Amino acid sequence: MNVLEDKVVRLSQLPSGVRAVIKSHEESDFQLTLMEMGCVPGEPVWVEMIAPMGDPLAIQIAGYYLSIRKKDAEKILVTIV
Repeated sequence: MNVLEDKVVRLSQLPSGVRAVIKSHEESDFQLTLMEMGCVPGEPVWVEMIAPMGDPLAIQIAGYYLSIRKKDAEKILVTIV
């Protein structure tokens, strides 16, 4: 069993290529927009690429790539699978 499995982390802390499932969102002004873009609880997600300076992140979710700011990714809690 992998040590990372079933661990809850912020999406901004997820290493590139590691698969996870969205668990929940923290309250933010951007929460509704994120959910409209497919970042809903139960949705599989992984970080595809991280910009050289660490911001933004390119994530794969709901069958497409989404570029997300690190400060917004910090509001999304995921469970590593």
